[in-house]
Amino acid sequence: MDSALASDGAVYLRHSVRTAAKLLVVGHFAVGKTTFVGTLSEIRPLRTEETMTQAGAHLDDLAGTESKTTTTVAMDFGRLTLSDSLVLYLFGAPGQKRFTRLWQDMTRGALGALVLADTRRLEQSFDVMGLLEEHGLPYAVAVNHFDGAPVHPEEEIREALDLLPETPLVTCDARDRVSSTRALISLVEYLQTRTAQEYA
Repeated sequence: MDSALASDGAVYLRHSVRTAAKLLVVGHFAVGKTTFVGTLSEIRPLRTEETMTQAGAHLDDLAGTESKTTTTVAMDFGRLTLSDSLVLYLFGAPGQKRFTRLWQDMTRGALGALVLADTRRLEQSFDVMGLLEEHGLPYAVAVNHFDGAPVHPEEEIREALDLLPETPLVTCDARDRVSSTRALISLVEYLQTRTAQEYA
């Protein structure tokens, strides 16, 4: 996947771009969505982060993420140019249940979603995947690497998340561009395969 990195002249889309694709980056609270979008975006990403306050302490589970001080309250937005004619728009959705309605609206027009997961809190991925399935939105799962998080064989994670055999499952480090790109490629290839099967 050949992409144009950001530069002073890369803020605006190339005149040759004819196709835009919308993908979601979703997952539970504090799983790395903002980091993932920021790592891949060729432009300065739009972020709607606010400082976490005591008022939300009883709503947001900070177990394992005690150093987190901000949270996304609307969305993250990034752009990735794949070729002279194709661009991807990445929409990162907030992970807390109280924002579910907001990111459900984001599913409109999206081709698919990348679900970020954390091995320390795999069970928190079920609500997100369930909502995607409700909306008929295909997805791939990327287990985000966190320092000190347990590492499990792919088969165990697949079983724990109750994934269908065809659902892609990869690992990534949302801080690393190459790793994040591979995760995104797994989703795009899956979507291409599904599309080819539908039109076969």
